[in-house]
Amino acid sequence: MRHLAIDTIHDEHQALAAMLRSMSLMVSQAQRDGHAPDFDVLRSMLFYVDEFPERLHHPKESELLFPRVRERCPELAATLDRLDADHARGEAAIRELEHALLAYEVLGYTRQQAFIDALDRYIDGYLHHMAAEETEVLPAAIKHLTPADWAVLDAAFAANRDPLTGFDADDVFKPLFQKIVMTAPAPIGLG
Repeated sequence: MRHLAIDTIHDEHQALAAMLRSMSLMVSQAQRDGHAPDFDVLRSMLFYVDEFPERLHHPKESELLFPRVRERCPELAATLDRLDADHARGEAAIRELEHALLAYEVLGYTRQQAFIDALDRYIDGYLHHMAAEETEVLPAAIKHLTPADWAVLDAAFAANRDPLTGFDADDVFKPLFQKIVMTAPAPIGLG
């Protein structure tokens, strides 16, 4: 049986992974070309990560999905603890990355490697986080959650409207997504 919450989580994970990979490709290409990356677009991409996955996606996982899985699958307690800790550190992690980007932008080449290292750690951590959710938590949820659980989860995740998963962007976010899609490299953009 398919669940809207699972489909939404998968779609949002794919969109985020594409965004993170595009950021890495932008930085790598700029480095190969011997110039600075487009800082404005990178800031826009980091803003997306902060606005959608950090503020919309993670709270629903930590507040709705994880407690239900924890109740029915106590053997996943350590994994869920680690994932919850990742979520709790999410805001600080994105701020640190934004700071490293700003330092690179205003202080120049002397801060390039620190930003690249911070970006690589951030992306690696995020991809491992999502992989644990996809391979451990979601299969356990599918197997052990009740129809009542799914009703709550499906309703909550149905409210997510991440434009990178096929929904129209709210008017306030349209310029952000147009900038990202028109400038960032594939897999997220056309640049």
